[in-house]
Amino acid sequence: MFIANKIKDIKELKEIIGELRERGKRIVFTNGCFDLLHIGHIRYLRKAKTKGDVLIIGLNSDNSVRKIKGKGRPIVPQKERAEILSALEFVDFVVIFEEKTPLKLIRRIKPDVLVKGGDWKGKEIVGEEFVNSYGGRVFILPFTRGRSTTLLIKKIKRLG
Repeated sequence: MFIANKIKDIKELKEIIGELRERGKRIVFTNGCFDLLHIGHIRYLRKAKTKGDVLIIGLNSDNSVRKIKGKGRPIVPQKERAEILSALEFVDFVVIFEEKTPLKLIRRIKPDVLVKGGDWKGKEIVGEEFVNSYGGRVFILPFTRGRSTTLLIKKIKRLG
């Protein structure tokens, strides 16, 4: 599959998901900013893929990242972040969303599995109630301690 073919809008993705479901494929969804890709992201996404057949990443748009992370973020523009994620062999599709949370996207995709990182343990997971309502599964995967985009940015600032 060509990398560019992995980046879809929601309309294209809905059609693809319909075809995949007809073939009995299990759809896994996760989301995030993925601003500076690091080993924590890689381990998390690789593990997320093991929860089903098709891994879809909901990627926060640049505007969405600014709402969450504040001024100066993202470091990497959304098109580049999408392309970087698409280059990972265990990522099947990337869809960019504008909202602060992925709830609207989750409702449209209706994943069989919703995955979040361990940093969400004990917090409200957006979409969890919806996914559980139709028998889907929600998994919280281990968090790689000491690895985050925020920590990378702090380290770079100290060095600069």
